[in-house]
Amino acid sequence: MKKYIFSVFVFFFLNYSQAQEKIIRLSMQEAIDYAIKNNYDNKVASKNIKAAKEKKWETTTIGLPQINGNVDYRNNLKQLFDPVDFNMDGFPDFGAKHSVTAGLTLTQLLFDGTYLVGLQSAKTYLKISEQSKEKTELSTREAIINAYGNVLVAEKSLEILEKNKSVLSKNLNETQKIYENGLTELENVEQLQITLGTLESNIRNTKRLQKIAYQMLNIAMGNSIQKKIELSDTLESLTLENTSLNLLAKQFNINDHIDYRIANNNREGNRLLLKLEKNRQLPTLSAFLNYNGIANSNSFSFFSSSQQWRSTSTLGVSLNVPVFGSFRARSRIRQAKIELENSDIKLDEIKQQLNLQAETAKSEYQLSIENYETAKKNLLLAERIEKKQQIKFFEGLSSSFDLSQAQNQLYTQQSNYVQSMLNVIAKKAKLETALNLPINN
Repeated sequence: MKKYIFSVFVFFFLNYSQAQEKIIRLSMQEAIDYAIKNNYDNKVASKNIKAAKEKKWETTTIGLPQINGNVDYRNNLKQLFDPVDFNMDGFPDFGAKHSVTAGLTLTQLLFDGTYLVGLQSAKTYLKISEQSKEKTELSTREAIINAYGNVLVAEKSLEILEKNKSVLSKNLNETQKIYENGLTELENVEQLQITLGTLESNIRNTKRLQKIAYQMLNIAMGNSIQKKIELSDTLESLTLENTSLNLLAKQFNINDHIDYRIANNNREGNRLLLKLEKNRQLPTLSAFLNYNGIANSNSFSFFSSSQQWRSTSTLGVSLNVPVFGSFRARSRIRQAKIELENSDIKLDEIKQQLNLQAETAKSEYQLSIENYETAKKNLLLAERIEKKQQIKFFEGLSSSFDLSQAQNQLYTQQSNYVQSMLNVIAKKAKLETALNLPINN
């Protein structure tokens, strides 16, 4: 009985929890802002910036003071000299069974050409990570706009299909009554049944697509695919907001484009690589300070307060000068030069590609607006034609085949109209990315 009561309690608790699940209601801009904070790619990009900052600090510490400690213990299993002869200080003159050396060494880099280049490279690496984050945000914006639009298209399509089904079902019922009274042929009834069956199939498929569209939007936003979300914008309102020919007149600045800046930064990385290979041939200079304590004993008594230690300390500098490396350095420098030259070639290629991309995006956006206006006019015409065919059909002036053609034409224009609205929204998003417009523009 207790198990039964517990099961019932769990059942109602789970259902209550699901009912209380918070539903997120978002406009398109809110979905973009949400995704920039929670999207998987943006989270990774933010982590990469933190890693780049740590890398920069890691490189910086190479030129800061370094302190290392060491302990060396030896057990002379077989000794060359008699270990019992000790001097006045209690230390053996020739050796002992046990010996320990402990010390600290402070080193400071004074000059290293590669270190200076390393600092510059670390800054460049951080800049690359920051630019990667910026590019990810731009890609996220476009992805969210497309995913959000696909959900609205699915919902709008479902709304239109349900309305068409309602009208067609009414027509079928009326036609069937007319047939039962012997005033029309069975073929007219069957033709409408075929059209209705196709509509019902499209409705089922659109519902499945609607579910997938919501799941894709959730993934793009960084949510679980089961997260409940509602869209506050409509397809019509977004189409009006995104229909602006002023954007076509916006000047394209290649130097501000994120892809060009990334390519330019990659070139800077190759320039620093060439500088690094050249600086490898420069001398390196470092200073060191060493302090050691030495103790010897015939028994392991190094932790005893009576154990005596000798100390030594050393201060010095170390100069390392490359002399001859079998022309390996020359080969590495030449390779770095080639990489830098390739970067210049790539930079010019990207410049041309981005200019073409901007012009293409403008053309496609303008075409999408023109297609939207055409689709809107065609839809009105198709609606009038379909209504006229309905009147003619029920007055016996046209066949069910003529009505079916008018209906299919209407359904096609409805689909074209919905798709044209999505194209306006998607092509504007593509143009904004091509022009590198800021996220909150």
